[in-house]
Amino acid sequence: MSKILMVIAQSMFRDEELFETKAELERTGHDVIVASRTLKVSRGNRGGSVKPDIEIANVKIDDYDALVFVGGGGAKEYFEDEKIWKMAWHVYDSGKVLGAICIAPVILANAGILKGKNSTVFPTGEQILTQKGAFYTGENVTQDGYIVTGDGPQSSVAFAKKISQMLISSSDQK
Repeated sequence: MSKILMVIAQSMFRDEELFETKAELERTGHDVIVASRTLKVSRGNRGGSVKPDIEIANVKIDDYDALVFVGGGGAKEYFEDEKIWKMAWHVYDSGKVLGAICIAPVILANAGILKGKNSTVFPTGEQILTQKGAFYTGENVTQDGYIVTGDGPQSSVAFAKKISQMLISSSDQK
């Protein structure tokens, strides 16, 4: 069983991208841990709420097989967060699965991880990705190596399925 860390904003995360993605990952046998800046209840922009399992400051990223950033307007709190960027780079450099959906791929683009990579994003983020050197595909879900990006809430289940496939395939190779 793979252990996945899903990072959400303290408020205004996109409900479907957390709840539908998490449910699909758990359905396929993965252990999903939700992280945010605090352990206070986080609120989604569609009315959902969740109490994070762990504060980002207490995450030991080596304990996880995948890191996934959830979108929604609140994800902007991580756009320029160098600690988050370092966490993402560590996952990427370790050859583990790195995912971001909706507007969250901007986090990876700003960190420099998507430069020269195929990726997708919610349409409002396309210009940022291309300015940072990413190749925007416009697809619902795009995989490039161990990076998977999704374009928004309608792609949550397909995004989760791709992450699950990547984790199963990487564990088969070990």
